[in-house]
Amino acid sequence: MSEILPYWAVFLHGLGVTVVVTILGGVVAVATAFAAGLAQLSTHRLFRWPAYTFVEVFRGTSMLVQMFWFFFALPFFGFQLTPMTAAVLAVGLNEGAYAAEIVRGSIASRPRGQDEACTALGMGRALRLRRVLIPQAIPSMLPPFGNVMIDLLKATSLVSLVTVGELTFQAQTVRNTTAQTTAVFVTLLVLYFVMASALALLTKWLERRFALDRPSGPRRRGAMRLVKVGVDA
Repeated sequence: MSEILPYWAVFLHGLGVTVVVTILGGVVAVATAFAAGLAQLSTHRLFRWPAYTFVEVFRGTSMLVQMFWFFFALPFFGFQLTPMTAAVLAVGLNEGAYAAEIVRGSIASRPRGQDEACTALGMGRALRLRRVLIPQAIPSMLPPFGNVMIDLLKATSLVSLVTVGELTFQAQTVRNTTAQTTAVFVTLLVLYFVMASALALLTKWLERRFALDRPSGPRRRGAMRLVKVGVDA
């Protein structure tokens, strides 16, 4: 291990890039998941079919190929993306397509009585989603969303193929320089494990924070009463 200590600055630089790609990709993934997931629940084909097509295309094709399309193919159509932008879009949209099914399934699985109770109270579709259905579905979304974020973190190891110098790329550079294969890859495993564990702990905290039985303000109590009315109905 002592042979790679002088290269810790290289590891830290790659770690910083990995964290940035993970955070930005996570933002894209969450935004994409809610947009595509809610669109698939729409009663209008204009929203539902494009969202369904997007999810199937991005789930059914390789993330690496998508990344190459963003970086190498789009310039032929007049769109030149920076390596970081191409990397973030590829990992974010790909993982967002998987997460869209989490959003759709979690909301669609809510008891039918909740929707009927909201309708009886005169709530429109958008208000029902915002005030009752989405808040009630978030606790069931969080565990699979945590898995998606961890998978996104690990997928950042591919972005070096579009010239983004993330952690795995920098580790390979150190390995090629020092020939310390075991030490370099053990360090790499530990760093990824620490980051994945941090995401898992964040997910656990969010699960406790958004648990339905957690005491909170009057808005949540009102929503819980509305849910009870729907279930009893």
